[in-house]
Amino acid sequence: MTMMTMMSLMTNLRSTNRLIVLILLIASHIVVGYSSFSYHTPLAAPPSPRTSDTLTIAMTGDIMMGTTWPDTLLPYADGAYLFRDTKTLLRRADLTVGNLEGTLAYGGESTKDGPNQYAFRTPPHYAGWLADAGYDFMSMANNHANDFGIEGIEETERALDSCGIKYAGLEGRTETAVIERKGLRIGLCAFGHNPYTLRHTEKELKTVGRIIDDLVRQTDIVVVSIHGGAEGGKYSHLPDSMETFFTEKRGHLRHLAHFCIDHGADVVYGHGPHVVRAVESYRGRFIAYSLGNFCTPYRVSLKGVSGYAPLIEIKIDSQGRFLKGQIYSFIQQYGRGPRWSKKKPNAVAQRIKWLTEADIPDSHIRIDSKGTLNVETTKN
Repeated sequence: MTMMTMMSLMTNLRSTNRLIVLILLIASHIVVGYSSFSYHTPLAAPPSPRTSDTLTIAMTGDIMMGTTWPDTLLPYADGAYLFRDTKTLLRRADLTVGNLEGTLAYGGESTKDGPNQYAFRTPPHYAGWLADAGYDFMSMANNHANDFGIEGIEETERALDSCGIKYAGLEGRTETAVIERKGLRIGLCAFGHNPYTLRHTEKELKTVGRIIDDLVRQTDIVVVSIHGGAEGGKYSHLPDSMETFFTEKRGHLRHLAHFCIDHGADVVYGHGPHVVRAVESYRGRFIAYSLGNFCTPYRVSLKGVSGYAPLIEIKIDSQGRFLKGQIYSFIQQYGRGPRWSKKKPNAVAQRIKWLTEADIPDSHIRIDSKGTLNVETTKN
């Protein structure tokens, strides 16, 4: 081997060693840096990208799909066809909400023993029909959530949990729920008038404000459920005063709904009177004062307007502003649930239109005879 060749090999070897040292140094810095970063600054999951500027919400009133107490009254095919006529609409919305009027339970002792008192206990597996229909959230802040005491409440929560349905509204339990749709975080809460609920009566308005304020800070859209008002057809009109029923205060609903929106709520849907009431756009936000009974095939009066079962679908923008909507008219049938009526295809929408024009002349919503909802433009 010549001297020239040996010198060339030594030069290449030194270059190779330098390269190896350089690679090792870079690798050590990467490892140390990564370890330091991952220890001190854990990576958080990025928020889902916003995929739309509008959100569709479907809302309904009371749901009590059947009962096993004091005797058994359950629908045909174990409830498989209760939402036959409505599930297409319920499923297509980005968010679908209602009021669970009763329990989903097998156990518990009835807490109702007086005259004219009803207790509702639906088999827990009926939660599956709610999920199949498309429901995302159920209010539990009503006068039937405690029909079978804490055992009934816990069974109900487990049944809803097993189907992925969120809920809220009971004192000391679940105050709020959060659901994400189209990159928007939607906060939901529910208020009632019974002692075991998160109450909305005058003394408890601070609680209502606190819960909504918290959701406004944490989420993009806030939806509020309210159970209140006197019950029955003669209470279809919305008073501008505190309502009482059997000496029980059940809320000044007009003031309460406005209070919720003043605190940052974007949608308010009501139930409790077992009949439909007016709708309103207040400060650009949508209010349905009562959606009546939606799926109550037994033990609830379905006579006349008590059988009117609206499904209201609204569109809001990413800031929560009401854009437009539609009232779909269904009428309940005994033992079957809400059904579309060929004879009265728009009866429910027309009643809500009439009540809105009578009770809230400045509702800022225009309703046509087929139930289309539009923002009413200001007249010069």
